[in-house]
Amino acid sequence: MEHRNRRLDIVLLLGAVAFLILPWYRIDGGFYGFSWLANFPGDPAVSPAILQTTMHGRPWLGIAALLLGLALAARFIGDPMRRGTLLAWAGALGVVFLTVQGLAVGFSGWTWAISETLFGALADGQPSMGAGAVLLALAFALIFSFGLAERGVMRGDAFVVSAIALLIFLVAVFVFYPVGSMLVGAFQDFDGSFNPDGFTRNISDPSIWSIGCLTGGGRCGVALRTFWLAVMTAGASTLLGLAFALVATRTGFRYKKGLRLLTVLPIITPPFVVGLALTLLFGRSGVATQAISELFGIEPGRWLYGLTGIWIAQVLSFTPISFLVLIGVVEGVSPSMEEASQTLRADRWRTFWHVSLPLMKPGLANAFLIGFIESMADFGNPLVLGGSHGVLSTEIFFAVVGSQNDPSRAAVLAIILLCFTLSAFLAQRFWLSGKNFATVTGKGDSGAHIALPRSLSIGVYALVIPWAIFTVVVYAMILVGGFVKTWGLDNSLTLQHYKRAFSIGTRDGSIAWTGVAWNSFWTTMEIALISAPITAAVGLLTAYLIVRQKFAGRSVFEFALMMSFAIPGTVIGISYIMAFNLPPLEMTGTAMILIACFVFRNMPVGVRGGVAAMSQLDKSLDEASLTLRADSFRTIRKVILPLLRPAITAALVYSFVRAITSISAVIFLVSAEYNMATSYIVGLVENGEYGVAIAYSSMLILVMLVVIAGFQLLVGERRLRRENRIALPVSLHEEKTV
Repeated sequence: MEHRNRRLDIVLLLGAVAFLILPWYRIDGGFYGFSWLANFPGDPAVSPAILQTTMHGRPWLGIAALLLGLALAARFIGDPMRRGTLLAWAGALGVVFLTVQGLAVGFSGWTWAISETLFGALADGQPSMGAGAVLLALAFALIFSFGLAERGVMRGDAFVVSAIALLIFLVAVFVFYPVGSMLVGAFQDFDGSFNPDGFTRNISDPSIWSIGCLTGGGRCGVALRTFWLAVMTAGASTLLGLAFALVATRTGFRYKKGLRLLTVLPIITPPFVVGLALTLLFGRSGVATQAISELFGIEPGRWLYGLTGIWIAQVLSFTPISFLVLIGVVEGVSPSMEEASQTLRADRWRTFWHVSLPLMKPGLANAFLIGFIESMADFGNPLVLGGSHGVLSTEIFFAVVGSQNDPSRAAVLAIILLCFTLSAFLAQRFWLSGKNFATVTGKGDSGAHIALPRSLSIGVYALVIPWAIFTVVVYAMILVGGFVKTWGLDNSLTLQHYKRAFSIGTRDGSIAWTGVAWNSFWTTMEIALISAPITAAVGLLTAYLIVRQKFAGRSVFEFALMMSFAIPGTVIGISYIMAFNLPPLEMTGTAMILIACFVFRNMPVGVRGGVAAMSQLDKSLDEASLTLRADSFRTIRKVILPLLRPAITAALVYSFVRAITSISAVIFLVSAEYNMATSYIVGLVENGEYGVAIAYSSMLILVMLVVIAGFQLLVGERRLRRENRIALPVSLHEEKTV
């Protein structure tokens, strides 16, 4: 009871600080600039809620104080059920009140006509929520969680209840709210009034649903093209990822470290750079195309521009993600099960096909799902290589910023994309339902993994080695491009591009970063290093809750987390601008909106990797810890996390890299103060400065490799102790004396 009171006291204290001390509304100069302290607390722009209520004409905020007081009164109730009920109601009503008042009252007064009809006109509106309002909302969410725990929800585990409540709260704010703001546009006219005509017109458009390519009547619609491309990309990237994982863990390949480096390289490269390299290799004037044309007398074609080129670029880009998901799963298969199969006289091929591969199903399903969603959400590769064969993501982009200027069409295409994602998610759930894949238990394990069957070993080598060579050629093109004056025209060597981008000088006796790329480079590193650990932590915590906890709506909760991953970055960027450019939360032009976008867009990879890895950890490990009176938080920290190191590394690496290489969402969210590397590189490409753009991309690749190596050293490797313990018989006398 004392422990429960202590944590509740801390949250109540935070709520009191939020209401009585911190500025309630957003500060234009930024909270952490602390310039607001000069006018605190008299200036209405920086006053806390207590002064906003009593002195500055916003009496409705007093309701928050009453609800906080209700939670304080519950603190002194002895009966756990009554105490929990009162806390839960106070916390829930507090969150609902802050949400409703934030949405209902804008800069100039009521934002809803019905509110003005019911309560009359307001003398003044309110700015966006600031530090005080956000902290109090979090305090109310925790109070609600503590109340449910007091009533015995989730066996009274306050950590688990709080984690679920906070994740739902954050997902609602940073996924559902912006996406909902965007989707509402499907039924709105340009002036914001309700008009379903746009939705009806676009949902029945033949250019979306046509199957002409199958019936011989022309080309297929954008929906079918996108779906087929996603299936092909997911299948190929999963197959290649598994081949790379098998070569890295089950063969005697001599260059495994180099192979791992090659699998990481495509994921740390801005997508339009890979597209540009492929164009210079296989485009109409590409190096390989011209060589083949001269050698065989074949007329150069434009086969690269279309679904074929997009597919090659996507498989090149997304195979590393599959590898990162599958490497931990392949390593986690218990050698004792394979040995048991061979003991029963099964050969290596039969053992692999009937024992090892079925235990990899969670990883294979997750790798396919991620590849499918990545392909559908990809924007950079189709933009560079798509030509006239647009996909859903590029069609959405052009529907918003192109000559169409049709937000309703963009919203309809986003809804179609969500339907495809939901179908893939349900298919994966159906395939894995009712099956147990636990292979890592608390029992001793022995031996090493069996070697691959000879025919399979030859097959994976036949896949991996040509793909590795192809990857080396692509990156050689990228590397060389930064050292030539004009790529493809004037190939004389120069360092001018690197000097222009990253030159360093001195000014007044101190170092001056004189290169044009330094400003966006440091901003990108700062944002990426902040968002990566948050993304990994939130993703793996969510995976723990999904796999280990049972609560109502768990499947819906899991799918909700995949939504931000499934929707194209273009839509995410536009929806964030629409949602967070006005009250109640205004974050445009700040680092916070970039961090939030990266965390909730990249978190699903941490979730899927964590789910795949945690499916192999037997629940007896958790139960043993809990039996020894460790709480859930200590169990996660001491038992689960050490066994999830491959998943932790994958989540950190992927979230860090995506924060640096993302372009589709970032291009809408950057500002003059916070300009990211990819948006700056796009500007260089638009200005024809290809050499500087390639030099900048090459530097980013080098920096990401260094940081990724640092992540791997920091997290370490999962060590599974596999040994036989031989029980020696002892006499009764010896047993008593031991």
